Amino acid sequence: MTATNAWRILLADDHLVVRAGLRALLAADPRCRVEGEAAGLDELRTVAHRLRPDLIVLDLSFGPDSALPVLPELLAADPPPRIVVLTMHDDVSFAREAFAGGVHGYVLKEAAADELLRAVETVMAGSVYVDAELGARLARSRPAASDALSPREREVLTLLASGHTNAEVARRLSISLRTVETHRANLRTRLGTTSRAELVAAARRIGLLP
Repeated sequence: MTATNAWRILLADDHLVVRAGLRALLAADPRCRVEGEAAGLDELRTVAHRLRPDLIVLDLSFGPDSALPVLPELLAADPPPRIVVLTMHDDVSFAREAFAGGVHGYVLKEAAADELLRAVETVMAGSVYVDAELGARLARSRPAASDALSPREREVLTLLASGHTNAEVARRLSISLRTVETHRANLRTRLGTTSRAELVAAARRIGLLP
């Protein structure tokens, strides 16, 4: 990957030292190009709208404020950015709410530096990344799938499990291909599926397919 097509990244964290460390870490990888920083939620909105980054590395907490309510606005961009949460919160409820909001990766600040790079690489390849230990706790505490899915996710799951491609799902539901990819990634996280066969089995288990 050359400098001209490197991943364009926005760092969002209210601590200057953290942002400086992240910038140095990502700058060492030729696939990454940090193009902006945000220290608060208003600045995050403004900079994200101006830069239209490929990826946002996002803390969940900005002082007393949560970044979760800002996710829909960030993901409304066309094309929407990939979002990796980098946070101190290791509670499964925070992770579940973040994934429900549309993030693509969840990494703890206590993780090794190379784990963030793995998360960036994974989400930019179109997959979901979650800290291994936290992912195991998410799986153990996962609510019933039928209760966890939104109506739109049920539609996407039904079509995917019926054999339709991402592009076909996008056309049928009149949504963007990137939106379908985001739903598919979220479904993999929530349902614990890694293959089409497992997706079909999950749809049948929920009652979406006979």
